[in-house]
Amino acid sequence: MQLPRIEDELGLLADLVQLPGSHLIELGCGAARMAAALVARYPGAQVTCLEVDERQLAKNLAAPVVPGLQFVNAGAQAIPFPNGNFDGALMLKSLHHVPTPLMAQALSEVARVLKPGGWLYVSEPVFAGPLNEIMRLFNDEAVVRAAAQQALDRSVHAGEWQSDDEHRFEMPVSFADFDTFEQRMMRPTYANHQIDETLREVIRVKFNSHLGPHGVELTRPMHVRLLRRAA
Repeated sequence: MQLPRIEDELGLLADLVQLPGSHLIELGCGAARMAAALVARYPGAQVTCLEVDERQLAKNLAAPVVPGLQFVNAGAQAIPFPNGNFDGALMLKSLHHVPTPLMAQALSEVARVLKPGGWLYVSEPVFAGPLNEIMRLFNDEAVVRAAAQQALDRSVHAGEWQSDDEHRFEMPVSFADFDTFEQRMMRPTYANHQIDETLREVIRVKFNSHLGPHGVELTRPMHVRLLRRAA
């Protein structure tokens, strides 16, 4: 079955929850692109962005100040905020990066810092598709992505969270050339994938097999789950 194509995930989020005037927390924000777009688009919205990668955090702090954004060095498994502090939470391709033994603790921490009825938007890549076939050559995330979904299932089954909505779709991902792909995907600040020249050449050949007149244009299948903090 062909999945719907979504280019603006923030639009999907806005269809599901109230964003203007909301006080949100993002766990594992990376470069916080969606958070920055959120506070710019929705009046009064604020996002507190947590990141454990010190190099990425330093980049975020060195960038021009975006009103409504706050950056904090912390992980989802130990959130340095009091109970009931936020209206909603975002985990955008980040739950599978939480150490597997700490995923349940992280989900409990998120529930703790949300107000009653607060929501958690979890957006995770699906382990499938042509982009994934390139990525798995140097970063096979089959086990951790499955563990993330299992952690969500267990937290719902335990009554900590309630399932509110679910969506599957494809998002476009484009790269001008292999050098762009290498910098963005193969050499992130938070991991060393131990890529030697032999493996680099294998990845380059696989990547270039998708090369078109405008670079490489692929899609990434996504699975979004919207949860509500249980009473």
